Amino acid sequence: MREFILLLPIIFIFHDMEEIVGFEYFFYKNQDIFMKYPKITKVYKNFKTAGFALAVYEEFIPFFGISLLAYFFPHKTLYVLWYALMISLTVHFVIHIGQSIYIRKYIPSLITSIICLPMSMAILIKCADYITFDFKTSLLILLGIVFMLLNLKIAHMIMNRFNRYI
Repeated sequence: MREFILLLPIIFIFHDMEEIVGFEYFFYKNQDIFMKYPKITKVYKNFKTAGFALAVYEEFIPFFGISLLAYFFPHKTLYVLWYALMISLTVHFVIHIGQSIYIRKYIPSLITSIICLPMSMAILIKCADYITFDFKTSLLILLGIVFMLLNLKIAHMIMNRFNRYI
């Protein structure tokens, strides 16, 4: 499992670079999306690349931190937390692909989601052999996923606050 651990932050950064580079231009060129999908307006109303990059950096910290800890201090608990983050990232790819299908347009994140999804699924399948799925492990995976959902919410709050002041 150790040979896969550092792929998590690498895959995350590879994917999020497409988002950082493309979203401001995408929103500028596709103003109609804000009218059709008001939930997008709420989250990305004052979108600026700098604020988004800060949010991505904030999201990167747990991916990188848990990966480093699991790599240098191999322990079942750290492996399970890492696995939970890998599941979160894999689901993130599925959501982006679904968003693009839903709005029937390319969105900056689609290409890397399509590239990274099969790779991430293969890693999850390979690493599942190293994890014993009992109640405690399942609970820890669930807590890790919930943590990442809360972290995403915090990242969006940081982005919105930062974007209001620049």
